[in-house]
Order: sequence, then C-alpha cells, then structure tokens
Amino acid sequence: MDELWPSADYAAQIERLRAAVGQQVYLIELHGGKVNLGVSVTGEAFELLAVLDYPRPDPARGILPHLLLLDDGRGVNLGRIARVSTRPFAPQTEHLLYRDTEASDKLLFAEQRLSKNWIAQRSRQLLARVLGKPEPPLLEDTGPAKSENRIAKHAKQRKGRKED
Repeated sequence: MDELWPSADYAAQIERLRAAVGQQVYLIELHGGKVNLGVSVTGEAFELLAVLDYPRPDPARGILPHLLLLDDGRGVNLGRIARVSTRPFAPQTEHLLYRDTEASDKLLFAEQRLSKNWIAQRSRQLLARVLGKPEPPLLEDTGPAKSENRIAKHAKQRKGRKED
C-alpha cells in the first residue's frame, strides 16, 4: 500500500504553524546534496512571518506544498525541515508545531549504527574476509547490553567449534 503524501497529519500541522505566525520558532533544517545530508540544529529563534502555499510541490524531490517565511528573509520549504517547535531542544509534544516523522524518527534521532558494538562486529567480518575465513554474521545492534551479550555468545560458539 502506498503511503499518503503528504502525511495524514500534515493538514493539522499546517494549521498549528499558521496559528504560530508572529511567534518565535526553532527549526531543525535539512541540507541535502547529491552525496551527503547536513542538518542544522542551532537553537536560534526565528520569527515565523507566514506559511505560504508552494505552487510546485514534488514528492520525488521531497518538496512539500508549503513554505515558511522567516524574519531573516528566507523562505524554507517544509520538505527541507525536520522539525519546527516553540522550544529549541528536546521539545515536549505541546511545543511541536511541525514534525517530519520520517526524517526525525528514521534519520536524525534513530539509534545510530556506528556504535562500538557495530564497529567491532564489522571489523571482525572484514578481518575474516581478509584471512579467508568464514565471515561471522553482522548482528542487529539493539543497544549496548544486548549487542555485547550477542557478541559474547557468538565468541563462545566460535570457541566451542575450535575445540571440536
């Protein structure tokens, strides 16, 4: 099933933004290029001057049907914003005006793969490949305690095979 575009709660979020015109807001902006993605979380307040309809939305490029006009002279498409709130950092639900759940939950605030556990597992895989040995599977990194337990269990299994 195709997901709705924009999201089902988009209209309600637009209404919250329109109600906040004239107020100070805080943004988390996404700066995407062909190769990398940048994120700006400055804690700098902007006055929201208007919420404008954007005439040429494009789902393939992530350009949404609305644009925020800010007091610094910029117009920023909502497709380039992960969050708008009335508090700069870790806002409570009542302080959120707009939130791109896809960008927030799956990209910015998701558990990161580059944990010590993930790096250790990946290093073991690459070393096994270089030495011509069977590669151990890359286990899901579900947090420090679980990953460490899985790595220890995997190491015990390997040690048991060596003794056979």
